[in-house]
Amino acid sequence: MLPNKYFVTGNEIVIATHNNGKVDEFKVLLSDYKFKVLTSADLGIGDINETGNSFKENSILKAKSIPSNYYAISDDSGLCIKNLDNNPGIYSARYAKECGGWLEAMKKLYKENYKKNKENFEAKFYCSLSIKFPDDKIFSYSGSVLGKITWPPRGENGFGYDPFFIPFGENITYGEMDYSKKIETDHRSIAFRKLSRAHLKSS
Repeated sequence: MLPNKYFVTGNEIVIATHNNGKVDEFKVLLSDYKFKVLTSADLGIGDINETGNSFKENSILKAKSIPSNYYAISDDSGLCIKNLDNNPGIYSARYAKECGGWLEAMKKLYKENYKKNKENFEAKFYCSLSIKFPDDKIFSYSGSVLGKITWPPRGENGFGYDPFFIPFGENITYGEMDYSKKIETDHRSIAFRKLSRAHLKSS
């Protein structure tokens, strides 16, 4: 059992990201709580260098970028493709940027997987969430969803690699899925449920 001091008691919480897709999802996930949701941009904080060797390490780095007097939630997440040694993994966003965009990244990843194993396209979305308290204490939680990549990408919902990924048990991509269902079932929501049970109290 965590000490009571590690429940959020303030009325503001900062999402340590510049990714508007993630901000939108967090606003939905936090909708049951009476928080004013701020972002790194609202505080004039720029992007940080993700120098960690894991999702958790990068998530903690992002949380630490927010000043000590704020509660903050940070996220590091990505697509891990089994046949590509779980790449692009922590480099998911950077890989897309290097390829010239999400579509080109998806095309290249699919081709690389096809060359290695054209029968198996298993992948997972993985997320590490961290929550920072005003005393700079940080707790981290993870969530993942297994599925497969597909070509061509399908759907206009979501962001990033969402149109490229079909979770097991579904026959549509996250990009095709109803937005509310996607947010309730994806890797970020799984990690968030763990975090919220430990640190948040609904109104």
